[in-house]
Amino acid sequence: MITKTMRIGDIIRTYPQSLKIFEKYGLDCYECQVADYEELEHGAGVHKTDLEKLLKELNELIQS
Repeated sequence: MITKTMRIGDIIRTYPQSLKIFEKYGLDCYECQVADYEELEHGAGVHKTDLEKLLKELNELIQS
């Protein structure tokens, strides 16, 4: 399960299929050096993304 306190880089490395969700929300995290240090909650806030929607979609994706 992906949580809001996980680092974005860790999510992408563990679940590479998550890239399409990040791209959908305009988070080009795979290109960002901060992704290895930034928690999902912070990244979503910086990009003005609905954290709950993002988490829901990410977790649905990895469970399918």
